[in-house]
Amino acid sequence: MPLSAEFYRSRRRQLMELVGDGNAALIAAASEKLRSNDVEYRFRQNSDFDYLTGFPEPDALCLLLPGHPKHEYVLFVRPRDAERETWTGRRAGEEGAQRVYGADAAFPIDRLDELVPQLLGDCDAVFFSMDRRAAYNQRILDWLETLQSGRQRSGSAPGEQHDLRALLHEMRLFKSPEEVAAMRAAATLSCEAHQRILTTARPGQREYEIEAELEYAFRMGGASGPAYPSIVAGGINATILHYTENCCVLEDGDLLLVDAGAELDGYCGDVTRTFPVGARFEGRQRDIYELVLKAQLAAVEAVAPGRAFDDVHDVALQILIEGLVELRIVEGSADQVLEQQLYRPYYMHRTSHWLGRDVHDVGLYRDGEGSRLLEPGMVLTVEPGLYFGEHGDAEKWRGIGVRIEDDVLVTEEGAEVLTGALAKSLAEVEALRGEAR
Repeated sequence: MPLSAEFYRSRRRQLMELVGDGNAALIAAASEKLRSNDVEYRFRQNSDFDYLTGFPEPDALCLLLPGHPKHEYVLFVRPRDAERETWTGRRAGEEGAQRVYGADAAFPIDRLDELVPQLLGDCDAVFFSMDRRAAYNQRILDWLETLQSGRQRSGSAPGEQHDLRALLHEMRLFKSPEEVAAMRAAATLSCEAHQRILTTARPGQREYEIEAELEYAFRMGGASGPAYPSIVAGGINATILHYTENCCVLEDGDLLLVDAGAELDGYCGDVTRTFPVGARFEGRQRDIYELVLKAQLAAVEAVAPGRAFDDVHDVALQILIEGLVELRIVEGSADQVLEQQLYRPYYMHRTSHWLGRDVHDVGLYRDGEGSRLLEPGMVLTVEPGLYFGEHGDAEKWRGIGVRIEDDVLVTEEGAEVLTGALAKSLAEVEALRGEAR
């Protein structure tokens, strides 16, 4: 269910309180991007802009003016245009920006250079995020330079510039109850899609057929689509962390690693399961799967308020190292393997990342010199894995790639696994694969 108008008002109010009266904050919408020739990619809104406005159109600008007597929330938007709307769809225009999206005032986007310097003129400080679009960054700097150069005559101009991300991304890290409900829905839909392929995947299919089943389930469930390019990796392809070619034939006797999540109402699911293309895990596959599952379950248990973010990784890593030593994949004591990083050829990524509006969501991982502590409202993934690819030394394990990933909400009492309904124990997975056969 889409977020309420009250959610967006509360986010803007919270940010304006942090920015402070007499200051300003600028947040830009995303622009449309060319795919090829005159065909554009499907538009996706900038996550920061969407978080504050819910406004779905490109090439807009949000200006927040805390304490302004007339309009604290200003939107600059594309004007209504009957001809363009016939080709590319309806626009809200200035009237819609106010009536539907709650702006106190709205102006055409082509009046930016005229009006923004006027609106910023009496502000003490301006908060904005440097964008990946150099022209946009330069435009803001030009406005501020113009105001500074006229300060002697006008008597006022913003004297300070601040990075808005320090405030806004900390806000986004902590999910409100309404956001948690949206993330539960995205997680549930992601699990339903995975469950579908757990019971239908067959030897002889191509990876892209599995991808199509996933994305069909996402769209039929109301998602805008996948939260990121789906990874459907059979056999040795599972040892490529961000494999997205998804073109090979699934072979009986191989494992299939599927990393895919739905984006629903602006929030991302992120789920990975690994299962046999056939009915059962074979020999060494079973050893590695059991080891990764043991690490994953222990790492999930480490998610709790007051625990360090790095604890989740450290718990998983210790179990993986002990298993690699026991299986004689690496030599030496567990302490030696850790100190010399002998595990790195087989486990080369971290165990967790923040999750929210972006699949690798915003928020700091470190607080001062150390790992930050987990707090209620944070959502993170827990996703250890082991990968034995073409270039490693463990030849008899080659071709095995296993990752198991869940989405976990930090709560007052401990943690809630948002994706916990999806099978991952050996017995559950093999039962489902047996039914599929």
